[in-house]
Amino acid sequence: MNLSLTHKDLADATIQDVQAWLNQGEVTSVQLVLLYLERIARFDRSGPRLNSFLEVNPDAYQTAQALDQERSLRGPRGPLHGIPVVLKDNIATKDKMHTSAGSLAMRDVYAPADSWVAERLRAAGAIILGKANLTEWANFMTDHMPNGYSSRGGQTLNPYGPGTIDTGGSSAGSGVAVAAGLAAFAIGTETSGSILSPSSQNSLVGIKPSVGLISRFGIVPVSSSQDTAGPMCRTVYDAALALGALTGVDPRDPVTGASEGLYAVDYTLGLTKDGLAGVRLGLPRRDYLDRLSDWQTSLMDRAVADLTRLGATVVDPTDIPSSAETSDELRDFAVLVYEFKASLNAYLNWLGASSPVTTLADVIAYNDAHREECLKYGQTWMLAAQETSGTLTEPEYLEARARDLLHATTQGIDRVMAEHRLDAVLFPANLGAGIAAQAGYPSITVPAGYSPDGQPMGLTFTAKAFEEAKLIRLAYAYEQGTQYRQAPVLNDNASP
Repeated sequence: MNLSLTHKDLADATIQDVQAWLNQGEVTSVQLVLLYLERIARFDRSGPRLNSFLEVNPDAYQTAQALDQERSLRGPRGPLHGIPVVLKDNIATKDKMHTSAGSLAMRDVYAPADSWVAERLRAAGAIILGKANLTEWANFMTDHMPNGYSSRGGQTLNPYGPGTIDTGGSSAGSGVAVAAGLAAFAIGTETSGSILSPSSQNSLVGIKPSVGLISRFGIVPVSSSQDTAGPMCRTVYDAALALGALTGVDPRDPVTGASEGLYAVDYTLGLTKDGLAGVRLGLPRRDYLDRLSDWQTSLMDRAVADLTRLGATVVDPTDIPSSAETSDELRDFAVLVYEFKASLNAYLNWLGASSPVTTLADVIAYNDAHREECLKYGQTWMLAAQETSGTLTEPEYLEARARDLLHATTQGIDRVMAEHRLDAVLFPANLGAGIAAQAGYPSITVPAGYSPDGQPMGLTFTAKAFEEAKLIRLAYAYEQGTQYRQAPVLNDNASP
C-alpha cells in the first residue's frame, strides 16, 4: 500500500479520484478519514479558520474501518463506498451528532431517526464525516443575517478570500468544506438559492433538484413547496454520482411520488463532451443580466461564446415575461413566511421529548431570553411567521402560492422554453434561483470563472421538472469544454 499520500493530495481530489485510490489500494477509508481530519485541523480550526464544520462525527473512524473490511471481503457497494461526505446541519442524523440548524436553541438536540438523505448515503457506503455550519435556520431567521453565520457556529469564511469574499448562503459550510478539500463532497439544502449561491461563490458544481426528486424527511424545513436537498461537488460527474444515490420514492414525503418513473439512480450515463451540440439555450437579460457588474458581464459574454463554440445555439435575449412579477423580495418571501410556521412546528413535533423547543414560539422565546448570543441580527422572519395562523388558510397565502406558480411556470419558464424551443435557460450565478424555486424546477451551476480579485462565479442551467439528466449532460459538456475551476490556495503556515 502506498503510504505516501498526504492531506494535500485531497485538496482538489474528486470522488472518482478517491475511489480509484481505494480500489487500487493506494489508500484506505480509515486513512482518508484521518487525512481529511488533518485538513480540518489545519484550515478549518486554525490557519485561515474557515469555520465550515460545526461537528465531526465521532463514529467516522470506526465506520471507515467497517467499510474497509467490507471492501476487502465483498468489494465496494458502489462509487460512494468509503467516501467521506459532510452534511449541512439541518439534515438529521441518528448518531452522536446534533442536528441544530445552526441555532443555539437546538444545539443539544439529537434527532430520533436518520433523514432520508442520511439513510441513502449510509446505504451507499458513504462516511458521514460531520455536520457543516450554515446560515442559521437556512437563512429564514432574519432579513439581514450575513451568509454563513449562525449563533451556534459563528461566521464561515470563503477559502477563495477569507473575510473578503462572500460564502454564499445558506449551505455555506457545505460549500466551503468541499472547496477547501475538507470532504470529498457535501449535501446542502435549498429553498431559494441556498445550494446554487454557495456553489457559485465557492467554484463548485451544485445541483438544486426538482422538488420531489429527493425526500425531505428529516430535514429542518423552511417551505413545504420549495425545500429540497442536493449535492455540492467539485465536478459535474461527482455531482451526478451523488444525486443518483439520493433519489427514490419515500412514503414519508408524499411529494416524492411525483418522481416515480422519472428519477434515475445513475445520472452519469450518457455524459459526453459533445453534449451541447445542437441544443438551444435561452439567455434572459431583463431583470437578470442587467444587474451584473462589469466583470460578471464579461464572464457571461465569455460563457455565451464558449457555449456557441461547443455547439449550442444561445437565443439572446429570451426574456421571461413574468420575471418582473417574481423579482420583488417581499413577494418572493410571502409564501415562505406562511409555510415556515406550519412546516417547522411539524418537524419540532417529530423530534419529540429530545427537543427543548417544540414550536416556533418556543424558538422565538429562547432567542429573546438569550438575546446577546442569539439575536445579533434579529429574528424578523421568525416573528413574521409566528403571526400567521400556521394552518395555511389565509387568503394572502393562497393567492401568493397560486401567483408564484403561475408566474414561475405557465407564464415563466414553461412559456419561454416553449416559445423559443429551448432545452434550458441560462442564468449568471444564482440570480435565477427564485423563479426556479417557486416552480419547483431543477438547476445546476458550474464554475464559469473568476473576478480580477479571485471571486468565483458560476453559470446556471435551469429546465423543467425532473429534467436533471438533461441539465447534467449540458453542464458536463460545458465543464469539459472550459475547465475553468481552480482550487483555492490555502496556507496554514505549517509543515506538510
